[in-house]
Amino acid sequence: METPVARGTVDRCGCHRYMADMNDSVDTLPILVVPDPILKARAKPVTEGDLERVRDLVPRMFQTMYRAPGIGLAAPQVGVGLRFAIVDLQPDDTRAPIVLINPEVVNRSEELATREEGCLSLPGQYADVTRPARVMVRYMDVEGAKRQIEAEGLLAACLQHEIDHLDGILFVDHLSALKRNMILRRLAKELRQKRAEAM
Repeated sequence: METPVARGTVDRCGCHRYMADMNDSVDTLPILVVPDPILKARAKPVTEGDLERVRDLVPRMFQTMYRAPGIGLAAPQVGVGLRFAIVDLQPDDTRAPIVLINPEVVNRSEELATREEGCLSLPGQYADVTRPARVMVRYMDVEGAKRQIEAEGLLAACLQHEIDHLDGILFVDHLSALKRNMILRRLAKELRQKRAEAM
């Protein structure tokens, strides 16, 4: 995706504490690829009893996302059926991690915006997706505090993309059946070729 043009209030309180010790020794996680059924399942809300597990996964998810590379990753993409996701647009090549637990879009603009999207679970596939141009998202941070983000531009698209993942929706589900099927067939062909080359 292109260089971010995003404004709004982003409170990253607490997140850096979980990122501080992240280095090359932090293990990455395997990213699930379509058609894995976990990607189409609705994730369960994170409860208080899940928070420690989420905190343990967060550094590994960021390491996985940065190495991919990507700007967003949802828990179902690494095989975890819980409602949380991470985002980092890395503005000006500076890391600005956000952890969103149980995020929900509480307001969206009538104005729409179209931008090219890709997905780590559909490697190498891209398409133009139309979404609300601005959104307000409420969520909980890793400390359990309630937060809110108002976003537009790339950040708005990224937040909506990751929240879609938590509902079992992929960016190709926003396309016509023709375009979606073309992308899925192309991906399946490329994955078959890679497996054949690896043998």
